[in-house]
Amino acid sequence: MSDSLADKISAAAPQAAAICTELNRQIIKLGFPEKCADVALGDNLQYSLQRDTFTGQDSLVGVWMHPTGGYKLGSLLFHPDGSFFAEYDVLQLHPSKSKWFVEAVMVWGKGDEIKGDPRLLPALGE
Repeated sequence: MSDSLADKISAAAPQAAAICTELNRQIIKLGFPEKCADVALGDNLQYSLQRDTFTGQDSLVGVWMHPTGGYKLGSLLFHPDGSFFAEYDVLQLHPSKSKWFVEAVMVWGKGDEIKGDPRLLPALGE
C-alpha cells in the first residue's frame, strides 16, 4: 500500500463515511432535529499526514472547517494500527436537559467497531 496522502484518503473513505454516520446518529440520539446532523465528507474536510514520533508511522488527520467562517468544526484521526477517533462540535444547549450544554459528539473504534458518546458540560447559570 502506498503512503501517499491521496492513497490514505481513498483507503479510509468507507470508514470515514461510517464515522460521519455515527457522529450524526449521536447528534440525533441527543434529541436534536435531523437538520442539525450534517456531518459529512466533502470539501470542508481537509486532510494531512501527521508523523507519530514514537512509531515513525504516519496517521491520517482530517479537520472539518466551517465553509464560510474558516474555523475548526471537528477532527478525524486514523492511526496506522486501524484505530480511529473523531469529534465534531455541537455547541448548543441540550435539547431536553436544560442543565447541560452539548460541547461535541465523539466516536472511536477500530475496524468496523464504532462507539460514541456526547461530551456534555454543565450549562451556565445552572
